[in-house]
Amino acid sequence: MSLCKHWNKLLNEIRQLNRIELKNGRSLFQKTNYSSQIPERRGPSQVTEKDNSSAQQADGIDNRLVGRDFLSLKNFSSDEIKQLLWTAIDLKTRIKENGEVFQPLKGKTAALIFQKRSTRTRLSTELGLAKLGGHACFLGPDDIHLGVNESVKDSARVLAGMADIILARVFGHDFLEILADEAKVPVINGLSDLLHPLQILADFMTLQENFGYIRGVKIAWIGDGNNICHSLMYGCAKLGVDLNVATPASYEPNHAITVEAMKIAGKTGASFNFGNDPVAAAYRADAIITDTWVSMGQEEEKQKRLKDFAGYQINRKMLKEAGGNWVFLHCLPRKQEEVTDDIFYGEESLVWQEAENRMWTVMAVMLHQLQPYRPTIPMPKFVRG
Repeated sequence: MSLCKHWNKLLNEIRQLNRIELKNGRSLFQKTNYSSQIPERRGPSQVTEKDNSSAQQADGIDNRLVGRDFLSLKNFSSDEIKQLLWTAIDLKTRIKENGEVFQPLKGKTAALIFQKRSTRTRLSTELGLAKLGGHACFLGPDDIHLGVNESVKDSARVLAGMADIILARVFGHDFLEILADEAKVPVINGLSDLLHPLQILADFMTLQENFGYIRGVKIAWIGDGNNICHSLMYGCAKLGVDLNVATPASYEPNHAITVEAMKIAGKTGASFNFGNDPVAAAYRADAIITDTWVSMGQEEEKQKRLKDFAGYQINRKMLKEAGGNWVFLHCLPRKQEEVTDDIFYGEESLVWQEAENRMWTVMAVMLHQLQPYRPTIPMPKFVRG
């Protein structure tokens, strides 16, 4: 099929699914200087878990989260995501700021499966569960071989018989789906090649702490259309947050996820724009977010990627027309070609606060999975105004 025919077919398909209008009144497909069209990119199939957001009331959210898998933000309503963020802020206030010993998860355990190495995911989960009174057991690549020595199905049933939670950091997202299907305990996505929802909870918590709201913050994603970008799209769509995405050609986000996130954005009023111009994406943006250009498993592509991402380094020239009080986020680890030192270590950088908030947010997820919890502090105001 020619590219032209492909676009026409796609645009007709989306119009039939949902007529999306941006909140400024322009049609999503109206021509602008910064393209709102959806690029095609080959990638893993989209996640198809049930969306739990429809027809849910604010009351009883703390009960509805018990026993739930945390695989994708797509599966959670706006109120449920806000509940997790509220709880994370509450735990940080109680334990860190007030010095309270709060251990509601005494006797609870988590099995941590890591196909990919990590600093923040492992440390945040192990220390976070310990702060809540529980214990985590780490299983690295040399300890467990999902689908090799034992099927994923069998491993899931074994782990579920011993642990109260399973967190898995894997390559293929299908491993997580099988774990969730077979395990009788909640499963957490610690990262897959498709999605990284825990990172976006930490990013949203950091933005909430800095701005005092999330909806009303304009976000620019500049870099690879990868797993973090996918989860950011779902999160922004759910909470009605405006998002610009700029990627090099052929590094656009997963096509199916883009279509689905745009459908959700159309219902919440979020403005989504996609293009290949990082300067245009950063225009009037309040938060600039990027990630590594070469993820684990992509080492053989390093030289090609460095060449393809030329011009995408976050620097002050690129951000000269960003919002007046913009901030910078990066999930880490960072390479210098991705962002200049003066920004990464500058006053606009929130990366260390963002890294710390990985712990408070995963604590909130685990706590809600295992028992109802109502925060002690007033609910934050997540919407500007």
